[in-house]
Amino acid sequence: MSDAIRKPFFVLALVLVVLTVLLEAGSALVLGSAQAVSVPGMQHQTDGWGVQSIVLVDALLMLTLGLMGLQFLLSQELHGRTQGLVTLVVSVLVLLGGLALVFTGLQALGVMLSLLLAPPFGTVAYLAVWGHFDRPAASQMLAMLLLLKLGCGVCLLLAHPRFLLIKGLVLLWCTSVVAGLLVAFLHGMVPGPLVSITDLVGAIVVAVVGLLWAIHAVVAALRSVWRALG
Repeated sequence: MSDAIRKPFFVLALVLVVLTVLLEAGSALVLGSAQAVSVPGMQHQTDGWGVQSIVLVDALLMLTLGLMGLQFLLSQELHGRTQGLVTLVVSVLVLLGGLALVFTGLQALGVMLSLLLAPPFGTVAYLAVWGHFDRPAASQMLAMLLLLKLGCGVCLLLAHPRFLLIKGLVLLWCTSVVAGLLVAFLHGMVPGPLVSITDLVGAIVVAVVGLLWAIHAVVAALRSVWRALG
Protein backbone atom coordinates (compact mmCIF):
# COMPACT_ATOMS: atom_id res chain seq x y z
CA MET A 1 0.00 0.00 0.00
CA SER A 2 2.91 2.36 0.69
CA ASP A 3 3.59 3.03 -3.02
CA ALA A 4 0.02 4.26 -3.55
CA ILE A 5 -0.12 6.50 -0.48
CA ARG A 6 -0.43 10.22 -1.16
CA LYS A 7 2.48 11.17 1.03
CA PRO A 8 1.66 14.89 1.57
CA PHE A 9 -1.71 13.97 3.13
CA PHE A 10 -0.10 11.28 5.26
CA VAL A 11 2.58 13.67 6.49
CA LEU A 12 -0.11 16.23 7.31
CA ALA A 13 -2.02 13.61 9.30
CA LEU A 14 1.14 12.82 11.26
CA VAL A 15 1.79 16.51 11.90
CA LEU A 16 -1.75 16.95 13.23
CA VAL A 17 -1.28 14.05 15.64
CA VAL A 18 2.03 15.48 16.86
CA LEU A 19 0.34 18.84 17.46
CA THR A 20 -2.42 17.07 19.37
CA VAL A 21 0.06 15.32 21.65
CA LEU A 22 1.98 18.54 22.27
CA LEU A 23 -1.21 20.41 23.16
CA GLU A 24 -2.36 17.67 25.52
CA ALA A 25 1.03 17.41 27.19
CA GLY A 26 1.19 21.18 27.63
CA SER A 27 -2.44 21.67 28.61
CA ALA A 28 -1.47 22.42 32.22
CA LEU A 29 -0.07 25.75 31.03
CA VAL A 30 -3.25 26.55 29.09
CA LEU A 31 -5.64 25.51 31.87
CA GLY A 32 -3.57 27.08 34.63
CA SER A 33 -3.26 23.81 36.53
CA ALA A 34 -0.99 25.09 39.26
CA GLN A 35 -2.90 23.95 42.33
CA ALA A 36 -1.94 20.85 44.20
CA VAL A 37 -3.15 18.79 47.13
CA SER A 38 -0.73 17.42 49.67
CA VAL A 39 -1.04 13.70 50.22
CA PRO A 40 1.58 12.10 52.50
CA GLY A 41 4.86 12.44 50.65
CA MET A 42 3.34 13.42 47.31
CA GLN A 43 2.02 16.42 45.37
CA HIS A 44 -0.93 15.98 43.04
CA GLN A 45 -2.00 18.30 40.27
CA THR A 46 -5.75 18.74 40.51
CA ASP A 47 -7.03 20.76 37.54
CA GLY A 48 -7.03 19.73 33.90
CA TRP A 49 -6.11 16.09 34.39
CA GLY A 50 -8.80 14.97 31.97
CA VAL A 51 -7.27 16.68 28.95
CA GLN A 52 -3.77 15.58 29.80
CA SER A 53 -4.76 11.93 30.32
CA ILE A 54 -5.76 11.64 26.64
CA VAL A 55 -2.09 11.94 25.72
CA LEU A 56 -1.69 8.30 26.82
CA VAL A 57 -3.89 7.22 23.90
CA ASP A 58 -2.67 9.80 21.42
CA ALA A 59 0.98 8.96 22.08
CA LEU A 60 0.24 5.44 20.82
CA LEU A 61 -1.63 6.87 17.83
CA MET A 62 1.36 9.08 17.04
CA LEU A 63 3.64 6.06 17.42
CA THR A 64 1.52 4.01 15.01
CA LEU A 65 1.52 6.67 12.32
CA GLY A 66 5.18 7.45 12.89
CA LEU A 67 6.17 3.83 12.37
CA MET A 68 4.07 3.74 9.20
CA GLY A 69 5.95 6.80 8.00
CA LEU A 70 9.32 5.17 8.66
CA GLN A 71 8.67 2.71 5.86
CA PHE A 72 9.25 5.60 3.45
CA LEU A 73 12.74 6.15 4.87
CA LEU A 74 14.00 2.70 5.88
CA SER A 75 14.45 -0.58 4.10
CA GLN A 76 11.84 -3.22 4.81
CA GLU A 77 14.26 -5.30 6.88
CA LEU A 78 15.48 -2.38 8.98
CA HIS A 79 11.95 -1.09 9.41
CA GLY A 80 10.84 -4.49 10.69
CA ARG A 81 13.64 -4.59 13.27
CA THR A 82 13.13 -0.97 14.35
CA GLN A 83 9.37 -1.19 14.64
CA GLY A 84 9.29 -3.74 17.45
CA LEU A 85 11.96 -2.03 19.56
CA VAL A 86 10.50 1.47 19.23
CA THR A 87 6.99 0.20 19.97
CA LEU A 88 8.25 -1.61 23.06
CA VAL A 89 10.02 1.46 24.47
CA VAL A 90 7.14 3.89 23.85
CA SER A 91 4.41 1.50 25.01
CA VAL A 92 6.29 0.75 28.25
CA LEU A 93 6.60 4.50 28.90
CA VAL A 94 2.86 4.92 28.28
CA LEU A 95 2.18 1.96 30.57
CA LEU A 96 4.23 3.48 33.39
CA GLY A 97 2.64 6.89 32.87
CA GLY A 98 -0.83 5.39 32.92
CA LEU A 99 -0.16 3.47 36.12
CA ALA A 100 1.20 6.59 37.80
CA LEU A 101 -1.82 8.63 36.74
CA VAL A 102 -4.32 6.01 37.94
CA PHE A 103 -2.75 5.56 41.38
CA THR A 104 -2.08 9.24 42.06
CA GLY A 105 -5.46 10.17 40.61
CA LEU A 106 -7.30 7.74 42.87
CA GLN A 107 -5.39 9.05 45.86
CA ALA A 108 -6.16 12.66 45.01
CA LEU A 109 -9.80 11.81 44.30
CA GLY A 110 -10.08 10.22 47.74
CA VAL A 111 -8.79 13.39 49.37
CA MET A 112 -11.18 15.60 47.38
CA LEU A 113 -14.24 13.46 48.17
CA SER A 114 -13.29 13.17 51.83
CA LEU A 115 -13.16 16.94 52.17
CA LEU A 116 -16.31 17.56 50.13
CA LEU A 117 -18.32 15.11 52.26
CA ALA A 118 -17.07 16.47 55.57
CA PRO A 119 -19.12 19.64 56.20
CA PRO A 120 -18.74 22.31 57.20
CA PHE A 121 -14.98 22.80 57.37
CA GLY A 122 -14.01 20.05 54.94
CA THR A 123 -16.49 21.28 52.36
CA VAL A 124 -15.26 24.84 52.77
CA ALA A 125 -11.67 23.66 52.30
CA TYR A 126 -12.65 21.73 49.16
CA LEU A 127 -14.44 24.74 47.69
CA ALA A 128 -11.52 27.03 48.50
CA VAL A 129 -9.02 24.79 46.71
CA TRP A 130 -11.01 22.98 43.99
CA GLY A 131 -14.32 24.80 43.82
CA HIS A 132 -13.29 26.59 40.65
CA PHE A 133 -12.34 25.00 37.34
CA ASP A 134 -11.61 26.87 34.12
CA ARG A 135 -14.32 25.06 32.18
CA PRO A 136 -14.34 27.51 29.22
CA ALA A 137 -10.59 27.05 28.66
CA ALA A 138 -10.95 23.27 28.93
CA SER A 139 -13.87 23.30 26.46
CA GLN A 140 -11.85 25.34 23.97
CA MET A 141 -8.92 22.98 24.32
CA LEU A 142 -11.08 19.88 23.84
CA ALA A 143 -12.76 21.43 20.80
CA MET A 144 -9.37 22.25 19.27
CA LEU A 145 -8.15 18.71 19.92
CA LEU A 146 -11.28 17.26 18.32
CA LEU A 147 -10.76 19.36 15.19
CA LEU A 148 -7.15 18.20 14.96
CA LYS A 149 -8.18 14.56 15.27
CA LEU A 150 -10.95 14.89 12.70
CA GLY A 151 -8.46 16.59 10.40
CA CYS A 152 -6.06 13.70 10.93
CA GLY A 153 -8.76 11.20 10.02
CA VAL A 154 -9.68 13.10 6.85
CA CYS A 155 -6.04 13.37 5.81
CA LEU A 156 -5.55 9.64 6.28
CA LEU A 157 -8.56 8.93 4.06
CA LEU A 158 -7.20 11.31 1.44
CA ALA A 159 -3.80 9.65 1.72
CA HIS A 160 -5.31 6.24 1.06
CA PRO A 161 -8.87 4.92 1.70
CA ARG A 162 -7.45 1.53 2.65
CA PHE A 163 -6.35 2.97 5.98
CA LEU A 164 -9.94 2.16 6.99
CA LEU A 165 -9.03 -1.52 6.71
CA ILE A 166 -6.35 -1.24 9.40
CA LYS A 167 -8.59 -2.12 12.36
CA GLY A 168 -6.04 -1.29 15.06
CA LEU A 169 -5.43 2.18 13.67
CA VAL A 170 -9.15 2.91 13.26
CA LEU A 171 -9.98 1.68 16.77
CA LEU A 172 -7.14 3.70 18.29
CA TRP A 173 -8.30 6.86 16.48
CA CYS A 174 -11.89 6.26 17.61
CA THR A 175 -10.71 5.70 21.18
CA SER A 176 -8.91 9.04 21.10
CA VAL A 177 -11.99 10.87 19.83
CA VAL A 178 -14.32 9.19 22.34
CA ALA A 179 -11.91 9.96 25.20
CA GLY A 180 -12.10 13.66 24.41
CA LEU A 181 -15.89 13.55 24.16
CA LEU A 182 -16.10 11.71 27.48
CA VAL A 183 -14.00 14.32 29.27
CA ALA A 184 -16.09 17.12 27.74
CA PHE A 185 -19.30 15.37 28.83
CA LEU A 186 -18.03 14.96 32.40
CA HIS A 187 -17.05 18.63 32.51
CA GLY A 188 -20.55 19.69 31.52
CA MET A 189 -22.71 17.30 33.55
CA VAL A 190 -22.16 18.85 37.00
CA PRO A 191 -22.20 22.32 38.58
CA GLY A 192 -18.96 24.31 38.41
CA PRO A 193 -17.69 23.53 41.93
CA LEU A 194 -17.77 19.78 41.20
CA VAL A 195 -16.02 19.83 37.81
CA SER A 196 -12.61 19.20 39.38
CA ILE A 197 -13.95 15.86 40.64
CA THR A 198 -15.56 14.73 37.39
CA ASP A 199 -12.46 15.87 35.48
CA LEU A 200 -10.33 13.62 37.67
CA VAL A 201 -12.78 10.73 37.24
CA GLY A 202 -12.55 11.18 33.47
CA ALA A 203 -8.76 11.20 33.67
CA ILE A 204 -8.73 7.92 35.57
CA VAL A 205 -11.11 6.25 33.09
CA VAL A 206 -9.09 7.45 30.09
CA ALA A 207 -5.86 6.35 31.79
CA VAL A 208 -7.25 2.83 32.29
CA VAL A 209 -8.18 2.70 28.60
CA GLY A 210 -4.69 3.91 27.73
CA LEU A 211 -3.24 1.17 29.93
CA LEU A 212 -5.19 -1.49 28.03
CA TRP A 213 -3.88 -0.15 24.72
CA ALA A 214 -0.34 0.01 26.12
CA ILE A 215 -0.50 -3.59 27.33
CA HIS A 216 -1.68 -4.68 23.89
CA ALA A 217 1.18 -2.73 22.29
CA VAL A 218 3.76 -4.24 24.67
CA VAL A 219 2.64 -7.78 23.87
CA ALA A 220 2.73 -7.10 20.12
CA ALA A 221 6.16 -5.45 20.42
CA LEU A 222 7.62 -8.36 22.39
CA ARG A 223 6.44 -10.76 19.69
CA SER A 224 7.97 -8.56 17.00
CA VAL A 225 11.30 -8.28 18.84
CA TRP A 226 11.35 -12.04 19.42
CA ARG A 227 10.78 -12.70 15.70
CA ALA A 228 13.51 -10.18 14.78
CA LEU A 229 16.01 -11.81 17.12
CA GLY A 230 15.08 -15.24 15.85
